Amino acid sequence: VQVVEFGGELVQPGGSLTLSCAASGNIFRIDAMGWYRQAPGKQRDVIATITEGTTIYADSVKGRFTISRDNAKNTMYLQMNSLKPEDTAVYYCHVAGQTFQLNRFDAWGQGTQVTVSS
Repeated sequence: VQVVEFGGELVQPGGSLTLSCAASGNIFRIDAMGWYRQAPGKQRDVIATITEGTTIYADSVKGRFTISRDNAKNTMYLQMNSLKPEDTAVYYCHVAGQTFQLNRFDAWGQGTQVTVSS
């Protein structure tokens, strides 16, 4: 299973940005997808997750970020509004599910850099 993130770039404070995550390969079913981020010198933290019917957000992004997914395309999005300098980090996509052989998988993308600065 391969996971790729797209969309990271430099954006001004108060701006908006949308990240995309595409999963491909031996995928029978995706059970959960999530966005994580890691700032320099800090641990990787979960910021938003989405399952079939539930979304969960970290307090730091609640009300500003929106996670969504397109099941037909095995793709997930993160709409980020009202961006702050403290949102600067490498953003990672995580995908968990089952292969066609009904084996579990957990896959990570390589990360995409989001920088919020004037």
